[in-house]
Amino acid sequence: MDYLVCIERTLDYIEESLNEQLTLEKLAEIACFSPFHYHRVFQAMVGESVMDYVRKRRLTFAAERLFYTDEKVINIAIDAGFQYQESFNRAFKNFYGVSPKQYRNAKRISGPLHGKACLNIKLFLGGHKMEPKLVTKPAFYIIGYELKTKNVDGQNSKDIPEFWQQYIRNQLGANIPDPIHENVELGICTDFNPETGEFVYLIGMEVNEGTQAPAGMVYRSFPELEYAVFTTPKTNEESFTSSIQSTWNYIFTEWFPQSGYEHHGSVEIELYDERCYDTENKQMDIYIPVKKR
Repeated sequence: MDYLVCIERTLDYIEESLNEQLTLEKLAEIACFSPFHYHRVFQAMVGESVMDYVRKRRLTFAAERLFYTDEKVINIAIDAGFQYQESFNRAFKNFYGVSPKQYRNAKRISGPLHGKACLNIKLFLGGHKMEPKLVTKPAFYIIGYELKTKNVDGQNSKDIPEFWQQYIRNQLGANIPDPIHENVELGICTDFNPETGEFVYLIGMEVNEGTQAPAGMVYRSFPELEYAVFTTPKTNEESFTSSIQSTWNYIFTEWFPQSGYEHHGSVEIELYDERCYDTENKQMDIYIPVKKR
């Protein structure tokens, strides 16, 4: 399956339908993906979540009409997918820093003007090959700390590193009762809402079923699933974060298109063990639940 063609097809559809109802499910159907798989592939290839992209394109479309036409604001708001002018006004001001009326009366059009995404085919061809292990991980249980964030405007890229720094600085792992693997910590993305970009990120350790979570922590269970497990290339401390990010990008832009698999489920796991302790030759594992297409 040509992922570039699939994503380009939905980008074209979005442009033709900015004044119509657009849902993740509809766009995923056009791409011939499951909704969650489409959400993750789109994010990897375009650089932002699909519904955030739609929101920014609609607000740009609205800004251009405000500046260049005399159409009523309510009509522009409705065409931009807002049922009420008040909600449009709030969203517009959050994005542009001024009200629609102030924008219309400005002397020149100004940004941010979010254009149609252009996919660079060179980004998705060639490169190193990374073959994952396919493993069935039994149901497991975790106690840890929970963060609610969203992949809108890069918020999660700021929130999650700060969350890890707080966890390490305060040695919060020492508070987890009776971990099965004392030197193995998991970073888990779950409870995704692709429509809003919101999800939950957990840092914790595996425990036995039924272990009681102390105050301020959460106990979560996850079902048995088949995972593709990717191990990041060995690297030094300075390049470790970029190595993890490039591996995530590889998974969705190179491995999935040629694998015959797609994302299955709504959990993704980063596993950090003793390989992460040294300043050289650092590695970690990424677990992606998969199923045959």
